[in-house]
Amino acid sequence: MRQQEARSRQQKSGGRSGRLPVLLAAVCSLLSFHATAETLTLQQALTRALQVNNTIERARAEITATDESRKQLLSAVMPRIALSGAGIRNSEEVAFGSGKDSRTVLPRNDWNYRVVLSQPLYAGRREFRAYSQAKLGVENARQAERGTEDAVLLRVASNYQAVADADARIAVEKKNMEIAESRRKQAQAFYEAGETTKVDVLRAETAIKSAQRLMAGAQQARQTAVSVLRQDLDLDGDIEVVAPDHPLPQLPPQTELEQRAAEARPDVLAAKNNLAIADLEVKKQRGFWLPTLTFDGGWVNQKSAFPASRYSYGAIRFNVPLLQSGEVEARVAQAKARKIEAQLALEDAQRGAREDVRKALIDLRTAETALALAREQLAAAEAEYQQSFELYRAQESTSLDVAASETSLADARRAVAEETLNRDLAELRVWYAAGQLKNALGIQAADSSQQTAGETK
Repeated sequence: MRQQEARSRQQKSGGRSGRLPVLLAAVCSLLSFHATAETLTLQQALTRALQVNNTIERARAEITATDESRKQLLSAVMPRIALSGAGIRNSEEVAFGSGKDSRTVLPRNDWNYRVVLSQPLYAGRREFRAYSQAKLGVENARQAERGTEDAVLLRVASNYQAVADADARIAVEKKNMEIAESRRKQAQAFYEAGETTKVDVLRAETAIKSAQRLMAGAQQARQTAVSVLRQDLDLDGDIEVVAPDHPLPQLPPQTELEQRAAEARPDVLAAKNNLAIADLEVKKQRGFWLPTLTFDGGWVNQKSAFPASRYSYGAIRFNVPLLQSGEVEARVAQAKARKIEAQLALEDAQRGAREDVRKALIDLRTAETALALAREQLAAAEAEYQQSFELYRAQESTSLDVAASETSLADARRAVAEETLNRDLAELRVWYAAGQLKNALGIQAADSSQQTAGETK
């Protein structure tokens, strides 16, 4: 019986040695892959996202397009100069008078051209209000860019934290494999001494395989987070992260966070601008009741000498609406209804911002409590495992007891890693809900310089 078991161990040993080159090749491949990996800190990842992310670039391009629309509306109140002319072939030539007093009224081959200047003088201030609306539209585009930047930064920071958490989970599973391997060695020693059965060795090997399976899951989670991070940062290859040591500043009181969210969040500021745009629309529609006044001036040159071959003119033209059959009243009523909608949308945005902060703070407090309990659980599990393993080594407890303590310790380690990620993500979401994510991440200076550059343009 002993000889058969020894022969079985030799066959397993041979199988392991046969698999050794394959494992070494896989490790070498993994090491070569990580050798080309790019190491990024959290600040570097966030800065790169602001520079190369296509979603942010699209939002910035929208600012340019909206600003060009503003310039187009500005041209409506500026003077316009046009040159027009014609060459005409008539079937007959008509003149009156004779000799020096002859005047051609209709030449056979006629031509003329004129230069005309047109300048709007007054149109119920409709153009100026449309221009003011366009300026608010540009500001809304800037707020949309800011909201896009915050959303991308939250996603990048979350995925960065997810990669760091996956690295921590991989380290946890390695530790779990180590303690399971220690138990297997101890069980093997007891088995070879004839003090236990093969079941204890197999139970330890089962724990090792379980830790390996969970490690594979953690590696898969890491690669998934790295894939999303690569897409946001426009990178190729693997990414190594430096786990941040709780980089976010201390949170201000809840009332201050709610006030910031209700006053300075991008969606709230956009809602305020929409209300101002709706108010301008009411005034603009009322302007259709008012007269329009335009100045026209021109210079004419033509072949025909009647009434003169060259002359210039200037004209003040006006248009007074007398009866519009309720069209303007309907426009004004519609604009007033839109203004009420904009006011309600602003109230909803402010209320939603405050509630987002409250919900994010609840999630943060829950995550902090869970993390504290997980750390206490880990401390108790470590003490339990140390005592259980010593008793098992002294053969005062069974392998089932030490296996149970190992499971408790492994679960506690995983819980600490998971709750640490949940706490970090919950804190990021609090700053995001308050509209202060850039300040919290320490990139306010870069944002200010970009905004100044946009205003200069």
